[in-house]
Amino acid sequence: MAAGALAFSVMTAIAKLVGSRLPLFELVFGRSLVMLVLAAFALRRQGRSFRATEPRLLVQRGLFGFASLVCYFYSVIHLPLADATVIFFVNPVITALVAVVVLREHMRWAQVLLVAVSLSGVVVVARPEFLFGSSESLDSLAVVSGVLAATFGAGSYVTIRKIQNDPPLLVVLYFSGITCMLSFPFVLRSPVTPSAADVVLLIVMGVATHLGQLWVTWGFRTERAGRASAVGYLQIVFAAFWGWILFAEVPDAWTWIGAGIVVGSTLKLVKIHPIR
Repeated sequence: MAAGALAFSVMTAIAKLVGSRLPLFELVFGRSLVMLVLAAFALRRQGRSFRATEPRLLVQRGLFGFASLVCYFYSVIHLPLADATVIFFVNPVITALVAVVVLREHMRWAQVLLVAVSLSGVVVVARPEFLFGSSESLDSLAVVSGVLAATFGAGSYVTIRKIQNDPPLLVVLYFSGITCMLSFPFVLRSPVTPSAADVVLLIVMGVATHLGQLWVTWGFRTERAGRASAVGYLQIVFAAFWGWILFAEVPDAWTWIGAGIVVGSTLKLVKIHPIR
């Protein structure tokens, strides 16, 4: 889980770094293309077919994943790295809410309260001017984009939980392929030729994402969800480190207070409402 958190933090750091030079959809396309190639290669090595038994669900997951990735990269590019990561980490509580509606899972009042507390942590991180009376509030559109990324991500996770007969690598293959197809027309509208360094960074970003998914999957398979999730929150610490080293971003007290609220309430929710 720690290795997975580090890999995902590398992905977000590279997205912010390259996103200052390349258009958003070109960034999304490059990352997805690398993952598409890696997933196809891994499936071939395992001797598995590319044919899906639940294509409708795989397409649905791909659409949710595409929307989540676009919104997440936008927030990463326009917010401090640590803040964007904290906001996205309300994903588990939104997943729990979506599961109640879609999968008819039961949620007690204590869990509803924890969801509200976790979302309040996002408000603390964003510190809107009309509440905090400060000019240091974050970019509102980027904050909304981060919350939308978490929401679409929740749709992805709930869809994955409904997929019973297709292996994880095939899910990744379809997700990456759909994201490439949807982002490519936007790339053609205003293409920017990446430098050799940017191409290398995009490849590293795709590989880091692939490894992160593998390591987090192994972590959840070998450890209880609550403890595994706790280690996964190291990604916030890693994001703060990369933000400091690469972008001279120093998280303020509000960021850490908000992160504590989001992490604490989410871990408590995971403990009493396991996110499978």
